[in-house]
Amino acid sequence: MNEEKALKPDWRRVKFGDVVRLSKARSQDPLADGIERYVGLEHLEPGDLRIRSWGNVADGVTFTSVFKPGQVLFGKRRAYQRKVAVADFSGVCSGDIYVLETKDAQVLLPELLPFICQTDAFFDHAVGTSAGSLSPRTNWTSLADFEFGLPQIEEQRRMAAVLQGFAAALDSLHNLEVSARTLRKSLLFDRAEAIRKNRSVTLESVVADGRPITYGIVKPGLPFQGGIPVIKVRDFPDGVVLEDDLLLTSPEIEKDYKRSRLLPGDLLFSIRGTVGRMAFVPETLEGAQITQDTARLTIGSNFDPRYVRYMLESPNAVSQVKANTMGLAVQGINLGDLRKVTIPACDLDQQVELADELDEISQGIRSVINRTNHTLRQFAAARENVLMGEGDV
Repeated sequence: MNEEKALKPDWRRVKFGDVVRLSKARSQDPLADGIERYVGLEHLEPGDLRIRSWGNVADGVTFTSVFKPGQVLFGKRRAYQRKVAVADFSGVCSGDIYVLETKDAQVLLPELLPFICQTDAFFDHAVGTSAGSLSPRTNWTSLADFEFGLPQIEEQRRMAAVLQGFAAALDSLHNLEVSARTLRKSLLFDRAEAIRKNRSVTLESVVADGRPITYGIVKPGLPFQGGIPVIKVRDFPDGVVLEDDLLLTSPEIEKDYKRSRLLPGDLLFSIRGTVGRMAFVPETLEGAQITQDTARLTIGSNFDPRYVRYMLESPNAVSQVKANTMGLAVQGINLGDLRKVTIPACDLDQQVELADELDEISQGIRSVINRTNHTLRQFAAARENVLMGEGDV
């Protein structure tokens, strides 16, 4: 697939359009034709060959491109998003998705096609031939000109078997993560509702004396060398503060915000933009600051901070936050409403026990995610090596 490298013996260079066909099957009335599901670009996940979500044709759709099981769906709009999937059901899809299939299974194995469409070379070609500024799209004529190396059919079968093994492993890891998340959600809901029946308290009552719920610096200014770190909402996207690229504000600006200085273990809760993100402040950021888009909660001694965080993830608390979130372009919840959010309350020993149980499941989820990321890296390396004709099958 790299024109600058010599092909292995018994490989030949082909054009994508010589071995792959763009399906032009259409349905003007999918519902009448017995088609139940539709797929848009939003239903395809980058790097995932499985279609895990879809829409119902009965709810109304204008899509007419028909796809069938085994065909490959490729997102031609914003190709840099790397959206490729293999259909395992029939449906109709967006006009921004190409439906692809091999012309001759004895020339190009159908099972190998999705992996070819996942290679860096193919995406580089698709992105490089895309036109348009806001929503660039590639076209079939350009894709058809993509050249790559193709071995004999027996070697293709061996290659497909290797790559399908990785795909199957990733699918199993995905299912394991979904099951673990479902277990945690179910446990959290059941326990939270049972505790709530006995007692609940407002969020402002669980924080430490002298450290009320507050937000931080309104205008942290430009980066100041050697200044005070400022945590923005973007700095804790996945529940953990990312410390590598924090804004440093000047001591002159920070001195007016002593009230919002952070202590290790403080719970951060985003209140503007993406509402409801949470993270604990690490030991390394003692004395750091937050912006006006984040609230700081220093949890009092009668509550386990982990328990409070989990309770804020419970459906009832999430509903309360959503009900008080306002705004169109930029949404947010004010501190007064946040302070009134209620969470279930129980003895500290019970809090610790539940938090430990949920932590164990959460650690399992993190382990699965780490394994998934490792497998993804192995898969990408194997795919490039095998399909570029550089590795052994």
